[in-house]
Amino acid sequence: MNIKSLLLGSAAALAAVSGAQAADAIVAAEPEPMEYVRVCDAFGTGYFYIPGTETCLKIGGFIRVQGDFGPDAVNNKIGWGTAGTSDWDVFSRAYISFDAKSDTEYGTLTGFFAMEANADTDAVDAGDSLFDVDEAYIQLGGFKAGFFYSWWDKGLNGETDTLGNVTEFNSVAYIYDGGTFQAGVSIDELEGTSTKPNGVGIAGIVSATLGGVSVDLLGGYDTEFEEGAIRGLVSADIGPGTLQAAAIWASDPNAYWDDSEWTVAASYRWNATDKLAITPGVQYWGNLQDSLTSFGNDDAWRAGATVDYKITEGLASRVSVQYNDADNSDDFVSGFVRLQRDF
Repeated sequence: MNIKSLLLGSAAALAAVSGAQAADAIVAAEPEPMEYVRVCDAFGTGYFYIPGTETCLKIGGFIRVQGDFGPDAVNNKIGWGTAGTSDWDVFSRAYISFDAKSDTEYGTLTGFFAMEANADTDAVDAGDSLFDVDEAYIQLGGFKAGFFYSWWDKGLNGETDTLGNVTEFNSVAYIYDGGTFQAGVSIDELEGTSTKPNGVGIAGIVSATLGGVSVDLLGGYDTEFEEGAIRGLVSADIGPGTLQAAAIWASDPNAYWDDSEWTVAASYRWNATDKLAITPGVQYWGNLQDSLTSFGNDDAWRAGATVDYKITEGLASRVSVQYNDADNSDDFVSGFVRLQRDF
């Protein structure tokens, strides 16, 4: 009996211990509910809310493959180094942008950043994987500060015209947008745009739109050279396309315009079909620059055409051919063939 009692008691003790361990077992926590990305339609298409915030973000960009042709085309990419003496060159470019927006009591708060990476041949360090900050700025309502394109960067349709010298600065600007009427003023750092130190520029623009016609009047003053330039641009929807024209006059070479004392340009974008557009253009330069601080007596002109074809949604091609003729220089043909995937 003693042995039987001992065995029964041991079994009961083991059962009690096992029951206690089962009661103390670790139970896995329920997973947190996922917060799915929400579409933000307050600032246009393509924005979504950053999870856990009221900030809307849009990511965009493109991949481009382009072949340039023209005299010494390989060496005509500023900042890419000396690559050779070929009259044609192929490169690839990746561009990505981040646009963050939110509403505040002072208006829309924007933070924008864009970068591009360029790849040429691996044999050239300067051309292979060349990274460049394209824009980086903060904007609150009409106040804007950072590194961004100035109003001088706006050109005509097509690839024939050149209507600005340096078109991107570290700047502080204020922009008024009244819908059909816009006005703005900026203070630009001009350091590095010339050999002169402590460069500061002041630029201003007024624009108006009425129906299918828009007019821009733009001016810039370089405080170091104590010279300035003014530019007018008009755009009108006519027939199956858009006619544009522009004119520039400069007192002498400066950071905003130094190609010539004056120039006129025009283009017409003909929308042949929903996918095909053909844009002929022409530009004339009077009294080309002949030194750092003065214009000379030579003239030049360029005429050409740009053809755009939308292959499919997000994929487009562009072909540009330009004929260039300047006094005391050989005339030549230049241009490019481009394939670009936007996203």
